[in-house]
Amino acid sequence: MASNVRMLQFFSKYKFFAIVLFVLSAIIISIIYSILKPNRVLPVYEPSMVNTDLVDSTVQYVRKYHKIADFSLMNQNGKIITHKDYENKIYVADFFFTTCQTICPIMTDHMKEIQNRLQQDNEVLLLSHSVTPKIDSVARLKKYAISKGVDDTKWNLVTGDKKHIYDLARKSYLAAKSDGDGGKYDMVHTENFVLVDKKKRIRGFYDGTNPEDIDRLLEDIDLLKLENKE
Repeated sequence: MASNVRMLQFFSKYKFFAIVLFVLSAIIISIIYSILKPNRVLPVYEPSMVNTDLVDSTVQYVRKYHKIADFSLMNQNGKIITHKDYENKIYVADFFFTTCQTICPIMTDHMKEIQNRLQQDNEVLLLSHSVTPKIDSVARLKKYAISKGVDDTKWNLVTGDKKHIYDLARKSYLAAKSDGDGGKYDMVHTENFVLVDKKKRIRGFYDGTNPEDIDRLLEDIDLLKLENKE
């Protein structure tokens, strides 16, 4: 009985130190874990890593150094937009057409969500390419942009030479099942949103119709920004 009393007195006397020691141990373990835990790094996508249906045969076997090619297209305001407008920027690209009634409206709504959530982020831009450029004139793109709440300073909807756009889709962004030659599968693009880093490399593909993928895309943009600071 006396020994139990002495033990209780001992624990009572050193209770504060025990709590402090426990807290310090937890902090130290947390710091060690954070140091040892590897940071998630986004892959750099090469054409050889992507479904061949989406990649032009001329680049299907490229395994390294793939980058988005230079481009020159016209946006919803009649302004020429080139790769230089996206220099040193992270950006999200997709392919759509204004008369699409299936996946495009959902994709556009999700691109609008990205625009809104990154409104004040000057490092990130958006770029949507029309796969029916003969139909999607500047005037039509402007009307569509207004109806969808597009911020002209953040998001370009572009039209232009059809072959140029489809070459970009299949040889650069790896995001269309058609080469735009007017055949049976003409205009068949994907729901993919493509994440491009500041070095013009593809760092991710996301289902533009899936809200969970949009959240993942936004998280990956944050990862890219941290990567650029290292």
